[in-house]
Amino acid sequence: MTTVTRFAPSPTGYIHVGNLRTALMNYLIARKSGGQFILRLDDTDQERSKQEYADGIMRDLEWLGLHWGRVEKQSLRLDRYREEAENLKAKGRFYECFESPTELDLKRKKQLNMGKPPVYDRTSYRLTDAEKSAFRAEGRDGYWRFLLDQNRIEWTDGIIGPVSIDAASVSDPVLIRADGQVLYTFASSVDDVDMGVTNIVRGADHVTNTATQIQIMQAMGGTPPAFAHHSLLTGAKGEELSKRLGTLSLRDLRARGVEPMALLSLMARLGSSKPVVLAGSIDELAEGFDVESFGTAPTKFDAEDLFPLTRQFVQGLPLDAVAARIAALGVPADKAEAFWRVAKDNITVLDDLAGWWNLFRDGADPLIEDEDRDFVAQALTLLPAQPWTSETWGQWTAAVKEATGRKGKGLFMPLRKVLTGQAHGPDMADVMPLLEKVRAL
Repeated sequence: MTTVTRFAPSPTGYIHVGNLRTALMNYLIARKSGGQFILRLDDTDQERSKQEYADGIMRDLEWLGLHWGRVEKQSLRLDRYREEAENLKAKGRFYECFESPTELDLKRKKQLNMGKPPVYDRTSYRLTDAEKSAFRAEGRDGYWRFLLDQNRIEWTDGIIGPVSIDAASVSDPVLIRADGQVLYTFASSVDDVDMGVTNIVRGADHVTNTATQIQIMQAMGGTPPAFAHHSLLTGAKGEELSKRLGTLSLRDLRARGVEPMALLSLMARLGSSKPVVLAGSIDELAEGFDVESFGTAPTKFDAEDLFPLTRQFVQGLPLDAVAARIAALGVPADKAEAFWRVAKDNITVLDDLAGWWNLFRDGADPLIEDEDRDFVAQALTLLPAQPWTSETWGQWTAAVKEATGRKGKGLFMPLRKVLTGQAHGPDMADVMPLLEKVRAL
């Protein structure tokens, strides 16, 4: 049987790292087995769903190289949900309810005060037709719940292991609101059965949803997929991350210069028993991916961990991969190779290239310590005229050493700082041919 997975975001915002973890795990399962990966937009909430977010989701996935086999939209499947709702009503698995939100809240509070779990008491399930008509005459709109079989719901989770949930401890889920909107739990169940989804990885906060959806799928006559629930992300110190996920959107990380393979490499191993290493390709990630290697403990995520991986990726790029970006900076073609060779080991993200070319083209503000002023002034009089070559630095420092008697760090550091404005950086023999201007002169 062909493996089919899906990523089902709601287009009510941009993808963040928490969403990506889910998308990537499902994608790698399909990729590893040669199966199909579906992008399904759960856009039944027409008020909050926006096309700009749907477009943004697709751009983010394309940026990462996570290509889908097909796109599905729940908003185009409303007739199918209504059809299946009627089938479940005929089977006695859907029942209409009339409690207001206030009445439900009062019930929950009463149950909690009595030390009981806040599980819906099925009052509406026992309503007669006359009582339902009376509620409608009052102007109440009915909403629909799914009638759970109150037995244990069990499955072997790909990450958690054996799971057993007593359905009697769970409220019958609301699947269709009074305004007719189909809710996630129902629409997703219908889609997963209809689309032949075989494997689903999602967050541990969906475990109870999974229990109810297994019964919904079975009531439809479908076969539930293999489920796995990954741990939720926390901050680097274990703090709750969910409130900050909006600041960790993929488009923001992209704007900060994070490279796709750095992000994918981290997220494909984070929280697993395998070490995080920079992968060379998505196929390499898929080959080494094993959902069972992930643990259940909350997973610490620190965005700063992305930058050493990005740096490693960038430093391994050949010139032809960055030639267009270097040309766009205005670097002359005859200096492009030398510029890349010098700059690549001194940047973290590709956007850092601009700072180095600005330094070489326009010169840096000279950094001169008070005790070095006379020394630097004398040294600059010995600096050969341009153009400079890779031999210039050695020739100049030798001349300065002979004239001043300085040597070692006391010789080289002041000269580096006056030319580049920095105490550290690339080999000055490589820098000299690239310097077009020295402000200290």
